[in-house]
This record gives sequence, C-alpha cells and structure tokens, in this order.
Amino acid sequence: MSADPIKLLKTKGFDKSRWMQLPRDVVIGHDVISQIPEVCADLCLEDSAMVFFGGANTRECAGDRVVSLLGETYSVSTFTVREMSMETIAEAEEAARGAGFLVGVGGGRVIDCAKIVSYNLDRPFLSVPTAASHDGIASARASVPLVDGNASLEAHPPMGIVADTAIIAAAPHRLLAAGCADVISNSTAVLDWELAHRLRHEVISEYAIALSRMTAELLMKNARSIKPHSEESAWMVTKALVSSGVAMSIAGSSRPASGGEHKFGHALERLAPGKVLHGEACGIGTIMVMYLHGGDWRAIKAALRAIGAPTTPRDLGIDDETAVEALLAARTIRPERFTILDTGLSRESAVRLVKMLYEE
Repeated sequence: MSADPIKLLKTKGFDKSRWMQLPRDVVIGHDVISQIPEVCADLCLEDSAMVFFGGANTRECAGDRVVSLLGETYSVSTFTVREMSMETIAEAEEAARGAGFLVGVGGGRVIDCAKIVSYNLDRPFLSVPTAASHDGIASARASVPLVDGNASLEAHPPMGIVADTAIIAAAPHRLLAAGCADVISNSTAVLDWELAHRLRHEVISEYAIALSRMTAELLMKNARSIKPHSEESAWMVTKALVSSGVAMSIAGSSRPASGGEHKFGHALERLAPGKVLHGEACGIGTIMVMYLHGGDWRAIKAALRAIGAPTTPRDLGIDDETAVEALLAARTIRPERFTILDTGLSRESAVRLVKMLYEE
C-alpha cells in the first residue's frame, strides 16, 4: 500500500518561490538627464518611445529635453497627463499601443500613469522624476484617485530611473520635504507590519523591513542636512526614495512603506482635497502612529520640523476636527491591511492624539 495519500508520513520539500522585479539601471546626479540615450541603449530598448509629462512647467524643465534627446535615435510621441483618473489611463493606453517603451517625466501622477499603462500594455518603462515628493518613482505600485478614495494598483517598477538632481533641487522645497516625510513614515509602516504578523500571522519579509527601516533612520539622522534647493539634499532624498521602492519590490507589496500612517494620510487627502500633499499627510500620521506604538514620536516630529515638513493640521491650514475624522476613517481605507489604527480607536483617543501633535 502506498503512503502517498497519508500526508503526515510525507516529508514536505522546500517549494517557496518569489519573483522580484527591480530597476536595472538607476542613475542619480547632476545633469544625468543627458544620459537617457545611453540608459536606453544599455537596456536594449528599441522601436519608438512615448513620453508622458504633465503641464507646461514639466515640459519646460525636462520634458522637451527628453523628447529631443530620444528623438536622435527613436520615433517619439508624447502624452499629457492633465489629471490622474481611470479615464486618463484608458486614453493613455490607447495612445501608447504603438510605442515600444514609455518614459514618465514629472511628478507622482505622471509617473504613476505611465507605470500603470506600461504594466497593462506590457511595455518597458523609464522613470524620470522632476521632484522627489514620494517613493512612487521606483515602486511597483501606483495610486489612482477614485470616488471613494485612492486605490493602490499593481504595476511593475521602472526598468530604469534617471533622476537629475539639478532638476529635482530646483523644484519647490515643499515637494522634497514631502518626499522626506514619505520615507520617514516607513518607521511606523514596518511596526504595523510586524504587529499584523504577531496578531494576524501575516507573512513578513525581514530583509524588506530592515531596508525600509534603515532608509527612514538615515533620513532622520541627516534631517538637519536637508536644505532647500540643494543638489546634495536632492541626492540624499532621491536615493532614499529609490531604496524605499526597492524594499516594496522585495516584499511584493507596499507593506514596508505603507501602514496606519498612510491610511490616515489617504483619509485626510479625501477629507481635505487639494490642501495636503501625500507625504505631508503621511508624516503627520507617522507622529501619531508612533505614539500609539510607544515609540519616540518626538524624534519623528523633530526630524520633520528640521526638514521643513508640517507636523500639525494647523501647518496645513486644516482644522483639528478634520484630522480627528481622518483618524477615525483610517480603518475604512484598505480594510484588509491591518494596522494599529484598526484595533479600535475611540473618538476621545483620536482627539487626544491630534492635541498631542501640538506638544513640544
């Protein structure tokens, strides 16, 4: 009689597998935008290119130059991302069907749009950020605003990243500060992931957690060195954002960089549309979530303040009650993602948390 059907008598072999996609070429530095043709050649990109960008400012600071540089070798077409929506994505997909590869030149919505289209059409994608405002420049996730809030969609990371520090340093400092806050928020995202592992047996990646935590700690350690319109600062923050994106690729999800602080951030963006940048909202959320975890929330607040990022709703021109509502609504954002904000936060506790933001 065969013992095959009796599972308890069989020795289970190792069958774990993981397919990780990481950027192949990452070029960061002064005037590296001029190296785009070399990056494309190194990646063996052929055929035609479609360049995505936002408004006139993006075209002027980088978009037209990218088109000109690529035009020496490729047939180049362009697509303007006026807003980020499912309708825009569908329109962009139709326009890009004849392109061999895509290039996203700009900020978050432009790069996310190009990233999703490249994923849906199975085309290579290059990320050319003009601001270091969030870790989407290197990640395999893209955020799309919907009627009931932002949706995080699966994509793949860019095949190459070309981040010109001269262009990034020239952007408003508020964008760089928001990018710093987005990276610093990793410090609570990993705590929430570890909490979900303990309470819900969620699988974790210790390597992804270590990389994510180290990236946040490095920015906090060097917070006073991050200055407006400094290429050295742009270099430091861009490298941190790329590292954060790589941590997500290793994990196979956004878990290493998105916990309760991001759920709060998305809720605040929904309640106060147009008033807050993504990283800014997540930074404020990080202070409160770190407090709930019993960590050094004052160090988080001090680092954000040194960088020039907001630390209270008042800094953003938002009333405290809106922040309280965002805390209470956080559990409705991605309910499948368990965080410390999903453990039963009362209104009274939410009010106290927001008041705590004003403490020195």
